[in-house]
Amino acid sequence: MIDSNIQDKPKIHQQIEQKSAEIGFTMPSDVYIGTLLKTLMASKPKGKFLELGTGIGLSLSWMVDGMDAESELISVDNDPKLIAIVKDYFEADKRVKLYCEDGSEWIKNYSGGKFDLIFADAWPGKYSEIDEVLDFVKVGGFYVIDDMTAQPNWPEGHEDNVERLVAYLEKRADFTLTKLNWSTGLIIAVKNS
Repeated sequence: MIDSNIQDKPKIHQQIEQKSAEIGFTMPSDVYIGTLLKTLMASKPKGKFLELGTGIGLSLSWMVDGMDAESELISVDNDPKLIAIVKDYFEADKRVKLYCEDGSEWIKNYSGGKFDLIFADAWPGKYSEIDEVLDFVKVGGFYVIDDMTAQPNWPEGHEDNVERLVAYLEKRADFTLTKLNWSTGLIIAVKNS
């Protein structure tokens, strides 16, 4: 098996990659996390999904590609320039709701029910407001995070944040988790109670 032979990229993925290069966006999501997200999304028909950290929309393209017609997805980012770009690609899709808001504030004010999958790709929901976000996951739902192995753009000392987060997740009895030394380093957790 050759996992780099990816045949099912979303139709708009290449356009978003080109836009990412054009504006010099330096934190694009890895293609492998995209394939995983698409697969996990497809496992939840009529699902309700959350992405924290929209970025330029690369992972969002995979998530949308995995959704069925009756699913809905909320994506939150605090960068108005990026959200404006992402709207160009996704605004016509009524299943997708984009919020340009501070992630911490959005999490603190959210009261719209639980999610079948949360992809936390930003500080809020991963390193802050973790308890609130984990409470948003339905029983049987997924909590997915990436960038758990050292990345070139990590600030000095960030490895300590990662170690604390992993240790915290390992102690949670209400989640079953798998740590994968694949892609950029992933944790996939399923809420079991």
